Amino acid sequence: MTIVNDIWADILKESENKISLEPESQSLFQEKILSCNGLDDSLSGKLADDLSTKEYSSKILKGKFNEVFSKNEFLEKAVIDLKAVKERDPASSGFVFTLLFSKGFAALQAHRIANYFMKAKQEVFAYFVQSRSSAIYEVDIHPNAEIGHGVMLDHATGIVIGETSVIENDVSIFQGVTLGGTGKETGDRHPKVREGVLISSAAQILGNVEIGRGAKVAAGSVVLSDVEPNTTVAGVPAIVVGKPSSEKPATDVDHTLEEA
Repeated sequence: MTIVNDIWADILKESENKISLEPESQSLFQEKILSCNGLDDSLSGKLADDLSTKEYSSKILKGKFNEVFSKNEFLEKAVIDLKAVKERDPASSGFVFTLLFSKGFAALQAHRIANYFMKAKQEVFAYFVQSRSSAIYEVDIHPNAEIGHGVMLDHATGIVIGETSVIENDVSIFQGVTLGGTGKETGDRHPKVREGVLISSAAQILGNVEIGRGAKVAAGSVVLSDVEPNTTVAGVPAIVVGKPSSEKPATDVDHTLEEA
C-alpha cells in the first residue's frame, strides 16, 4: 500500500497549501480531504456526494463504494489513474484538484464501481451508478466495459464507451470520443483499444475493431476497421497517415500529425 499512502500524503500537503492560499476553502478541504481516514474514504465520499439521490442517500452510497475501494486492486488503480493525469495533463499541478474536480477521473472511478457490482450480479445498482455518472459527469460508460489502469479521460464531456469495449492500460481519451457499435451487430460489437493508444477529441471508433498497441487516432476521425500497432490514422473514414514518434502516444499526448 506504499503507493497509496505516498499519494495520500501528497494530497494532504496539497490541501493544506491550498487552504493557506485561499482560507475560505478550508471547509471544502476539511469535509472532502482532511477529515477522511485515507484515499479510499475520501474517494468514496466524494463520489457518493456527487451521485446521491433521494432513493440512494450519500451515506448508503458511501458504504457501497467503500466496499469497492477497500480492496487494494481498485484503490491502486485509482492511484495510477491520478498519476496518469498529473504526468500527461499540462493543466495538472498535483493530485488534489484531480480528485476533487476532474469529472473524467470521477467518471472512471464510478465505472469501476458499476463494473464491480455488475460482476457481483447487482445489476440494478450497477445501472444506477452508470446512469447517475452519465447524468452528472456527462460520460456514458456501460457497466460491462473493461477498462485498465493508467487511463486518462481528459475534459471527458461526451465520451461514450459501449458494452463490449475493452480499453487496456495507459490509454488517453479526449472529449467527444465514441467507442460504439455499427448498429447492425449483436454480441461482441465494440472496439478493443490496446495499451498506449491516444484517441483525440471527437474521434468515432465503431464496431468490433482493434486499435493496436501504441496507435494514435487523430481528432474527428471515423475508424471503421482495425488500426495496426504504432500507426497514426486520420480522416473520414480514417486512413493511415504516418507513425507516432513514440511507443506510447498516450503518455506523450501529442495530437499533431507531423510525425516520424
